[in-house]
Amino acid sequence: MKSAISSLVSSKHRSLNLHLNHSPFSNSISYSKTLSHKSTFIPVIPLNNNTSFSNRTLKLKIQATKSVSTMASSFKPEQARAPPAVPLPKPPVTKITVTTDKERNIAHARKMIEEAAAKGAKLVVLPEIWNSPYSNDSFPAYAEDIDAGGDASPSTAMLSEVARLLKITIVGGSVPERSGDRLYNTCCIFGSDGKLKAKHRKIHLFDIDIPGKITFMESKTLTAGETPTVVDTDVGRIGVGICYDIRFQELAMIYAARGAHLLCYPGAFNMTTGPLHWELLQRARAADNQLYVATCSPARDPSAGYIAWGHSTLVGPFGEVLATTEHDEDIVMAEIDYSMMELRRASLPTIKQRRGDLYQLVDIQRLNS
Repeated sequence: MKSAISSLVSSKHRSLNLHLNHSPFSNSISYSKTLSHKSTFIPVIPLNNNTSFSNRTLKLKIQATKSVSTMASSFKPEQARAPPAVPLPKPPVTKITVTTDKERNIAHARKMIEEAAAKGAKLVVLPEIWNSPYSNDSFPAYAEDIDAGGDASPSTAMLSEVARLLKITIVGGSVPERSGDRLYNTCCIFGSDGKLKAKHRKIHLFDIDIPGKITFMESKTLTAGETPTVVDTDVGRIGVGICYDIRFQELAMIYAARGAHLLCYPGAFNMTTGPLHWELLQRARAADNQLYVATCSPARDPSAGYIAWGHSTLVGPFGEVLATTEHDEDIVMAEIDYSMMELRRASLPTIKQRRGDLYQLVDIQRLNS
């Protein structure tokens, strides 16, 4: 079974399109790439415990005295997640295509989405903070009331309309959202009918200080989200994170346990962490969970206050890079085959090898519900 093609659009200017590139807006949008997906999932994570090192060492010594047959019989993969993992749903389509300031950004973003759809994209992914410069000073000024919609949120109104007209699914990067007296970094997911299917508020805020390199504190203006986001769409079940969320493997594992086929991370890694970690983290999330990972970044703008690394990428369930851009504006198309998830999970059956007798991934929200 082959899944559709998808495309990611990134932008040179943070203000107008996708990721963390902090520059005033622009009417040029970075680049797009495509991905396709099929289905599959799997996560696992050991729980932290308060056992001292000496106690843990003692336990290992005791276990070492057991026979191989006893150890093998102690495997309890069905107990490695609490609650148990949700069965992977059947992909609703066999093939998919994925893509990607205020007024100029919105108009240009729309143009790029239309271009991606014309090339066959069924899923379009935009970058982080695509309608605004990426800066704490800009977030309040560009924030929109997404729940009110219409004129109160022109960015999401455009995404809704174009998704409906083109009959595509859009993972709308992220925009600054105003809700009451709080601001969020929010990604909206629109179905092919133009309806808002889900809203993901960035859970892990980008607060870092690397001496002599980069300092940024999103928490100065933004509030962290509280809810993992998994949404069923015409192109499969998607788990959504925003940029810094990709660093936290527990979130990806929860998404996999909830049956996600694909993880989408609009983001904008910078010139310090991008070269080291951007591709590494994408491949790790994909390989750990044996599913597809799509990221969308702005193209690099050396004149911007925040310079994005670029390199929008699609990674397969074996951790292989299937498609990627460099740092310039570009459009790339690639096909995803969901059956590869089944193949990878069969040939490397980590889901059946989870040690439920030793560790668990606990999805607190699902457990409580």
